[in-house]
Amino acid sequence: MSKPEILIVAKLWPPYLQQLQDTYIVHDRIYETDPAAFAQIAPRIRAIAGGGESQVTRALMDQLPSLEMISVFGVGYDRYDVAAARERKISITNTPDVLTDDVADMGIALMLALSRSVPQADKYVRQGKWTSGPMPLARKVSGARLGIVGLGRIGSAIARRAAGFDMSIAYTSRNQVLNCPYKYYPTPAALAAEVDFLMVITPGGAGTKGLINADVLSALGKTGYLINVARGSVIDESALIVALQNGVIAGAGLDVFEDEPNVPEALCAMSNVVLTPHVASATWQTRKAMASRAVTVATLTFTRLGNSGSCSISGPRVARSIAALSGTKNTAC
Repeated sequence: MSKPEILIVAKLWPPYLQQLQDTYIVHDRIYETDPAAFAQIAPRIRAIAGGGESQVTRALMDQLPSLEMISVFGVGYDRYDVAAARERKISITNTPDVLTDDVADMGIALMLALSRSVPQADKYVRQGKWTSGPMPLARKVSGARLGIVGLGRIGSAIARRAAGFDMSIAYTSRNQVLNCPYKYYPTPAALAAEVDFLMVITPGGAGTKGLINADVLSALGKTGYLINVARGSVIDESALIVALQNGVIAGAGLDVFEDEPNVPEALCAMSNVVLTPHVASATWQTRKAMASRAVTVATLTFTRLGNSGSCSISGPRVARSIAALSGTKNTAC
């Protein structure tokens, strides 16, 4: 039996790409590099493999009459046309759970780096300024108030870590989480007004675009800090820049941006901002686990497709199918 043929739509992590090449017949971004050759192989493509920041449109799917599955190397798939996939009963799989710890760790790391001026302190020592006197005092984290925007797997993991710092924890989410010990606020603005640190870890997409806007930043206030390990689209970046420039909030720690990898110069120029290049899940251990999970789930899905002829997985059903495979559970609080 011949191997399934798949289309790669992003520059993938090399070890993951190698696993795909060992398992399937791989066509790497041929639709961009050689449209004529792509037209020849398009009818044979059964799956698409991409990353969390990849874009898969209805137009691309329409060129692939045999497409059965889309495999996302990551958690978010807000740039994938889920509606178009659902119409054609195309499976969408992702890799939740395995990157929860890393992203939660990064959220806490940004909070600490921002509040305790860690990048500035490093620079202070390297530039020989310590001999001239001490640095300005920083902001304490332990015992502070943390607000989490989005209390899913990662948000809950952040909350557990924050509890170790004796922080009081509150959250906002699309729906209130039952039997959750943390205080719930119905809107991001209501939450922001009651916390010292606002941690954003909600899915991207049209429904959350610009969720953290000027009103939310104003509510957070001049002593409040914003951390984003979700999606760049969730924050109104222009409003954030204005808020930082005018002292509306104290600072921001950002791992994601609206137009990656392009980061506004205004953000780069600010000393009260900590910036990282979308690396929250970027550890060897987690990327290896993500690659293994993606290939395993793809193989499982192909097997199911072969048995049933069709299978549609999207949204929460992605998480449930992968949790069933791995023995993990989706729990909040």
